Amino acid sequence: MPEKPGGTEITELAALKALAQPRRQQILQHLTLHGPATSAILARALGLNTGATSYHLRELARYGFVADTVPQAPGGGRARWWRAVPGDRRFPPPSRRTPGMRLVMDELNRHAYAADLALFERLQRERGAAGDGAGPDEWADAHAYSRGSLRLTLPELQEFFEAYIALMNRYKRPESETPPGARTVHTRLLAFPGPGEDVHDPCAARTDDNERETDAS
Repeated sequence: MPEKPGGTEITELAALKALAQPRRQQILQHLTLHGPATSAILARALGLNTGATSYHLRELARYGFVADTVPQAPGGGRARWWRAVPGDRRFPPPSRRTPGMRLVMDELNRHAYAADLALFERLQRERGAAGDGAGPDEWADAHAYSRGSLRLTLPELQEFFEAYIALMNRYKRPESETPPGARTVHTRLLAFPGPGEDVHDPCAARTDDNERETDAS
């Protein structure tokens, strides 16, 4: 799936199903968080057998979500290493989803939201444990967190989203250009319209304040 300006929209139901499978979501998260790995490394980390992990990796590779990099293994042998393939992937909006797409997207989102929350809570716990007599951690205060509300038209919301993606792309770079000391930073944007307010009512509830924290604890 070649990358296009404005992102690549995934419309093939088989590709969506490949991405929505829970074990494959775990594999992608592990590769994103920890970098390239073999099927054996992933199997140990995720509690799977190597055969099942290899199958899931092949299915993800079929649709361009992962790729093998095959570096030289220690001892002169060769091992098949896999990496997550980055990209600006988009999903069809709800108005253009078929009934089959809606079922798959509901499943994908359910697992993705749960995985994001579990990862955030785990990192919060680990950060708290590291602060108990383990010495200072320069990344301990790097959990950026923001909550806010904006009054936007639909085109403005779409423009806001594209500006966010452009900002992300501005800071993306290949591994060869990444300076020492850099760490993988996970970002999530969740923007949604408020429930059923009358946009023509001047007395409609309105919140313009933005809250920002660099430490979400």
